[in-house]
Amino acid sequence: MAEKDVRSRAAAAPLASGGEPKPAKQVKRPKRVLFVLMIALSVLVVGVTGVVGVVVSPYFDLATTFMTKPDMSSKSVKKASAATRAVTEQVEGEAIVLLKNQDGALPLSSTGKVNVFGSTADNNFSYGGTGSGSGDASKNVTLYQGLKNAGLKLNPELVKFYQKSAKSSKDMGRVGTDWNLYELPQAKYDQKLIDNAKSYSDTALVVLTRKGGEGFDLPTDMASYKGSEAGRSYLQLTPNEEDLLAMAKANFKKVVVVLNSPNTMELGFLNDPKIQAAIWVGTPGSTGCNAIGKVLTGAVNPSGRTVDTFAYDLKSAPSYYNFGAHDYSNVKHGNNALFAGTGDATSGKENVHWVDYAEGIYVGYRYYETAAADGYIDYSKTVQFPFGYGLSYTSFDEKIKDFSDDGTNVTMTVSVTNAGKVSGKDVVEGYYSAPYTKGGIEKSAVVLGGFAKTKLLEPGETQDVKISWTHEDMASYDYTHAKSEKGAYVLEAGDYQVSLRRNSHDVVDTRTVHVDRDYVFDDAHDGKRASDKQTATNEFDDVSNGDGITYLSRADWKGTFPTMAPATKKASAAVKDALDNPAAIKNPKVNDVTYGAKNGLELKDMKGLSYDDKKWDKLLDQMTLKEQKMLVGNAGWMTFSAKSVGKPAVVECDGPNGLNNIMAGYNGTQLAGQSTLGMTWNARLAQKVGELFAKEAHELKVAGLYAPGADCHRSAFGGRNYEYVSEDGLLTGKIVAAEVRGIQDNGVYCYLKHFALNDQETHRCDAGGLVTWANEQAMREIYLKPFEIAVKEAHCRAMMSSYNKLGTTPAAESYALLTKVLRGEWGFRGSVVTDCILAADTVDINRGLRAGNDLYLSFLQNTRLTKDTLDTPAGHQALRRAAHNVLYTEANSDAASVGMYGQAAVITAAEIVDAAVIALLATYFVRRHKKMAKWRAQEAAAGRLEPKRGKGDAK
Repeated sequence: MAEKDVRSRAAAAPLASGGEPKPAKQVKRPKRVLFVLMIALSVLVVGVTGVVGVVVSPYFDLATTFMTKPDMSSKSVKKASAATRAVTEQVEGEAIVLLKNQDGALPLSSTGKVNVFGSTADNNFSYGGTGSGSGDASKNVTLYQGLKNAGLKLNPELVKFYQKSAKSSKDMGRVGTDWNLYELPQAKYDQKLIDNAKSYSDTALVVLTRKGGEGFDLPTDMASYKGSEAGRSYLQLTPNEEDLLAMAKANFKKVVVVLNSPNTMELGFLNDPKIQAAIWVGTPGSTGCNAIGKVLTGAVNPSGRTVDTFAYDLKSAPSYYNFGAHDYSNVKHGNNALFAGTGDATSGKENVHWVDYAEGIYVGYRYYETAAADGYIDYSKTVQFPFGYGLSYTSFDEKIKDFSDDGTNVTMTVSVTNAGKVSGKDVVEGYYSAPYTKGGIEKSAVVLGGFAKTKLLEPGETQDVKISWTHEDMASYDYTHAKSEKGAYVLEAGDYQVSLRRNSHDVVDTRTVHVDRDYVFDDAHDGKRASDKQTATNEFDDVSNGDGITYLSRADWKGTFPTMAPATKKASAAVKDALDNPAAIKNPKVNDVTYGAKNGLELKDMKGLSYDDKKWDKLLDQMTLKEQKMLVGNAGWMTFSAKSVGKPAVVECDGPNGLNNIMAGYNGTQLAGQSTLGMTWNARLAQKVGELFAKEAHELKVAGLYAPGADCHRSAFGGRNYEYVSEDGLLTGKIVAAEVRGIQDNGVYCYLKHFALNDQETHRCDAGGLVTWANEQAMREIYLKPFEIAVKEAHCRAMMSSYNKLGTTPAAESYALLTKVLRGEWGFRGSVVTDCILAADTVDINRGLRAGNDLYLSFLQNTRLTKDTLDTPAGHQALRRAAHNVLYTEANSDAASVGMYGQAAVITAAEIVDAAVIALLATYFVRRHKKMAKWRAQEAAAGRLEPKRGKGDAK
């Protein structure tokens, strides 16, 4: 009988009392198709896991950039945010500059009624800028709210009028600014509205706003934009604004102008006696508008000082004529960056761009004060508000109480007395004037030497404030070999006038420091400066020599004053060749490195050890080549993990004006603009900002910040002036050094940026990079100075290199900048990251590593490592050195406590899923076949199932 017949009969047979046992329920075989599908699925899972483990898994750390989102509603995050919001209001309160206060027009009555005029007073008010420094303004205290919170009563009809009629500026995306100006024409104001406003209050607050942002500089001509007209710049009043002011002056007894701008403007209109008062508020961040209300009502006495020189005509600045778009017509390069343009449609390339810093050291007040001292300009007709200028609701008496010069240090003790009737803070400013020989080393007639801010002084109270600097600080850099064969800092013999001033122009008192001989700080004369690790010598002759550039000189103001640079010109043959044909990478003979050693060390063991401690070699020996490749080549808003040394993947993000995680999509508190922080002239407050900023970053699981900005205000039209402190290297350096100290002391590292000469946005990240020509004296005394101060005084442990070229060499490939000056002369220890090369492919990773650029703010740059790096001992040493720098930065922070092992976690999860699927499949088939075997045995024993036949059995 066939097997199926036995089964059928057994299944159909009734169970008689005392007869055969009832047959067991038949267990069906697994279907063959299901069996095949499950085997295929198992193979697929194993295969995918293998691919993930071998090919994809190394990039799982990138997920930390996109998936690391803190609980924004947690108590700890809210507490940290509240603290940064509080300090932001404090910063604005100390930053507001009282430019004019005729007849005591301010402060206003704290319960007074006011008319707020201006289409930007509400939704177009500028709290910060665009780009990396942008923030979430949705929770900010608005100007209307800030005025109301201070007790002022706003004309409700006027508020409704603007809310209904004022146009909002366009959202130009993360990088971009709407330069159209939307002030309403006077035709929109009917007479009834004006008459009602006159009846409501005799006070008019007129709000004028200008904005700045990443990617573009401010327009020098508004011909292409709405709201103004050809021939006017963005920093001049528009016709509608002029009409608005004329209406206010004609109808209101008291007119107060509120300047909401990070950039200096042409403010000659403020000289009109019908405008009684004006304040410069900068960009106030999340809560600064509360401080604006408090300053206007006198609850806070303004103590801010200008960080730039306000000229009546911005064209009077020598930098004006070499700023913006200038092309080499005979050099074209492409840009392979992910987010960048590709140039013209036919070639995929575009002209390489250039800029001349032809003004040399004569930037801002250094030009205006010096040209005036030499009789080249009429100061009173040229400068409206000097650098370091600011008024108060009280008055202060300053005098030099004590002065000393020990041959090394100049120390001035200033006695400051509040001689007025209300409490307030004062800023003490010390300057020096070096002796100048016509045709010799260029010297500014006035240079800021030191500054300090007093505490809050009650009426009649006195505070002694000490400021000091060294003789070496007064040395000028001789790049022309006038006193040194290789270039050097030189303190020339003669009398140095040391002055206490209200600002860069108005002198309170002076003293004289005599230097008996020339001090030349080079190896052939007096050795290196005490603050340097190595002797400073010329490192940028190629940049200084330029391409047909003539630098402004005191020896011949008229003959050397810059003229408007041409829109296009041909690069010289030498410059074109250097741009088109970079020198080949050299591979000197060095010892190869060790990989994969088992020394039992972890990154956490290295905290506090010196950079040169021998344990670092043992730790670095543990790393693999693959780990080092992934670390340096994938540093887009994070750094990779390295399991061999216990380094987690960590999140980094933008933060020049508050934490801005553009990849994960969340923001911290929007801080006041960096220029606004500079307007406080308060380094202690800047350090407090850094401390609270770091604590908020820590709560938001961020290990490193791309901040603060330390470039300079070379031009009033700089798009990112809101991100930078001032026109002066010393003021900028002291403020950012204090901020860096506060951030690093609280466990977060920060990349000071952009190193160096990233002082304009136009073409900075276009094809080929922006070719920048500047003399080494200007570079060292102004543009490198803030970075130098931050390294020497705050021990800054991270830096961001800039997009632009120094001469024909990309900053991120400049061995002179990143190794010889930064690490050699200044003693920097830490890591350097590029600017975002997803947007601007201005650097070759292989060249950059050799120069001292460690990290590449992009993804998959490891795939661009060539044999020069991967297959040579010199290349291996460059990778190892970069890894050392990165690990040193992170070891001396709290990165481990906010990091994660994204790669390990994802691989482990994949392995668990894989094992689980296979285990389930195996369990299923084993159990089914065991049940089948048991059923067959039972049925066979009962005689209901014949045993299986062999292949040779007859049917």
